[in-house]
Amino acid sequence: MDAAALWQRYLDWLYYNEELGFYVDISRMQFDESFIESMKPKFDRAFRDMEALEKGAIANPDEHRMVGHYWLRDPQIAPNWQIQQEIVETLDRIEAFARDVLSGKIHPPSSDRFTDILSVGIGGSALGPQFVAEALAPVNPPLNIHFIDNTDPAGIDRTLSEIGDRLDRTLVFIISKSGGTPETRNGMVEVQTVFQKRGLDFSKQAVAITGTDSKLDKKAKSEGWITTFPMPDWVGGRTSEMSAVGLPAAALQGIDIRAMLDGAKQMDAATRVSDMKNNPAALLALAWYAAGNGKGEKDMVVLPYKDSLLLFSRYLQQLVMESLGKEKDLDGNTVYQGIAVYGNKGSTDQHAYVQQLREGVPNFFVTFIEVLDDGATRLTEVESGVTSGDYLSGLLQGTRKALFDNDRGSITVTMPAPDARSIGALIALYERAVGFYASLVNINAYHQPGVEAGKKAAAAVLELQRQVVAALQNESGSVSVSQLANKVGASDRVEEIYKILRHLAANERGVKLSGNPADPNSLQVSAA
Repeated sequence: MDAAALWQRYLDWLYYNEELGFYVDISRMQFDESFIESMKPKFDRAFRDMEALEKGAIANPDEHRMVGHYWLRDPQIAPNWQIQQEIVETLDRIEAFARDVLSGKIHPPSSDRFTDILSVGIGGSALGPQFVAEALAPVNPPLNIHFIDNTDPAGIDRTLSEIGDRLDRTLVFIISKSGGTPETRNGMVEVQTVFQKRGLDFSKQAVAITGTDSKLDKKAKSEGWITTFPMPDWVGGRTSEMSAVGLPAAALQGIDIRAMLDGAKQMDAATRVSDMKNNPAALLALAWYAAGNGKGEKDMVVLPYKDSLLLFSRYLQQLVMESLGKEKDLDGNTVYQGIAVYGNKGSTDQHAYVQQLREGVPNFFVTFIEVLDDGATRLTEVESGVTSGDYLSGLLQGTRKALFDNDRGSITVTMPAPDARSIGALIALYERAVGFYASLVNINAYHQPGVEAGKKAAAAVLELQRQVVAALQNESGSVSVSQLANKVGASDRVEEIYKILRHLAANERGVKLSGNPADPNSLQVSAA
């Protein structure tokens, strides 16, 4: 394609939203007019599906739930008065809570101010708040935030060590919709233990963000925690940043949560337009479908060219992969849908995997996230008439061209500045694109049976561990791994038992292994 034709294609497919200052460019993706015509009936259905979802239809049929994260930034469109009131009242409570904490009205027992936040959650209860903190928190926020987002003891210890002697001035958020998420519960127990060892009253520094009447909600209220905030069942974890999951921590870091909500609301309005070419989220979904033939045949590589957006690709991994990675479609057919997402940041990846992107296996498409405002307090010329920001822009454009010249497709999303309004809009853009794509391929984007299957399998392993430890404690001598498996009636789970024993022995948890580690069959097991 010659330069004039490329320029015309760019003009034909460039979307611009004047109110938000956002651009979406899919001109470097490979599709033609016949493909566009073939997609129109699918998009007609997708627009109808999204309209029904926002009006309160059961968009998550497996769990018989409405899907309402769009209502969080525009309560007036919620399907009934009760939901509208819940959203408005929760936001008012969050803002009042943040004011009271920042003014010292709410404070820890031993000090007149909180200095830190410790956020304990996993998945959507962590990724949204982490992304927003990295993207928007000022250099010296009113409260510094720390995260426990895994059940890794070493990671928990490291986070608590970073807080150090400020633990008595740390506000703790425990975030779990069900109140029974094992990783979050484990983090809470670990933190409570440290509080107890230091003679601190955990309840006087703790806030629960959870479903109404969940186990965690009841625990927080019975123990007299500072307060609780609700997680509605119509908001999924991966779309919960603009609920009580993300807003309290953001407000306490000095982030303008009203601007973030307003940016999302404006992007929601832009993505309700029932015209494929004039709807930025529809354009993204269209490009994703074209890239992977509607079957996820190509991965999505996300390259934000701004340090503050470092975590955006990680945030999108959950939003896209947990939403779209499904075995069955809505009709029960086996379809194996999904789009794999990975990425880091530009221009760091000019020196990492861009070499493969240009010359290796063409199993991907790239999404460049461009920020127009360099955001620097000073502009240093590193060469005559050239700043570091000019280099960043040039490297983005150069990489885009180098990829296209070798038949590698790309999308470019351009935002005016990395501020609260634009971050809210960016989140909303991708939430809607995921919803559209799910409709195009006829799947339920709002459940996660694979995640639940993993949790059930993990619970079964822990129950087996309890049985193995109990059986071993009743042994007077050594036994082989296979013999121990037979004793607990799990001869078909020898490998799992071996791995359980190996882990317990490595942590000196009452198990001793003797023999050749390279030959598990030779190992003898005894109680230590």
